Amino acid sequence: MNRTLAFTLTAALLAAPASAQSALTLPGAVTRALNANADLVTAAANLRKAQATLSSKQADPTTLILDLTAAQQDVARAQATVAGTRLNVLQTVVTQYTALAETNARIELNTAQINLDTKNVQIAQARLRARSGTALDVTRAQNTLDQDRQELANARASLGVQSAQFAKTLGLNAGATFTLAAAPAAPALNTRLDALQTGLDSRLSSLIGAGQAVQTAQLQVQLSNNDYTPRRTLEDARTALANAERDLDTARAGAVTQVRDAYRTAQDAQERVALARATLRTQQTTLAQTQTRYRSGTVAQIDVQSAQVNVLNAQFGVTQAQHTLWKALAALSVAAGRDVTGLAGQ
Repeated sequence: MNRTLAFTLTAALLAAPASAQSALTLPGAVTRALNANADLVTAAANLRKAQATLSSKQADPTTLILDLTAAQQDVARAQATVAGTRLNVLQTVVTQYTALAETNARIELNTAQINLDTKNVQIAQARLRARSGTALDVTRAQNTLDQDRQELANARASLGVQSAQFAKTLGLNAGATFTLAAAPAAPALNTRLDALQTGLDSRLSSLIGAGQAVQTAQLQVQLSNNDYTPRRTLEDARTALANAERDLDTARAGAVTQVRDAYRTAQDAQERVALARATLRTQQTTLAQTQTRYRSGTVAQIDVQSAQVNVLNAQFGVTQAQHTLWKALAALSVAAGRDVTGLAGQ
């Protein structure tokens, strides 16, 4: 659906009034969140603090090797935290943005479905009066109408909660109304799996921490392997090193598996987009045929209306499939420590 979805957010854009009237795009939402997210601001501040501490220790000739190593590791962890937080923020924005867009699309679909249901109830009642239908037919049609009305009410009610969550993510104040642009088509997954699994040790904060534990343990072994350190201290250091290496291997294997699973999920989501588009094309063809038959007098107006709702259903299916792909790509980005959505920027 290449249209703009309008809704009210209980939030005010932190921008000039003119820009607040323009549609908020998915890339724009990610950029805003990356600039305003509190966790990312904190992570960046911690990185600057770690860098300042490292510079101070490097400038001090009396700094012990263990202290210098710890300071270097703090900087590396802080850098990884900033990068990881950016990807986590991206994933949150994608999840919340697509949820809002999908709710708006669902409201549009439910509204069209209710119009069709209402017509079906009227037809069932007319047939009952003409004795060509039963009271059960009327009851069934009314139940369908009531169910779709409830789904519409639920969708409208969920907008408030979704909007509040989204506003918090973007760092918005309460008050303004603006429009949300439909999410663009998600990019194709062109990156190879092995490329995403390579270099995880330097991208994921969990693996960086595990690798640093090995580095520290190796240094402890080196410092303990001499004539003036008790043998038990060296043995303990070697045991700690073996444990750290084992923990790193376990963490690395888990990370590789997570990337593989996320990659397969993204591939499946990509295939489902193609299937949803094929279904939409089929429904559009059916609608065109039904309209032709209506003009020739072989079907009723209700048949055209039903075919139109089927097209809306298929369009909603494409929207859902696209959103699922966006979320899968965002999850893969987090798992691999590397943006594959094209939304994170630099």
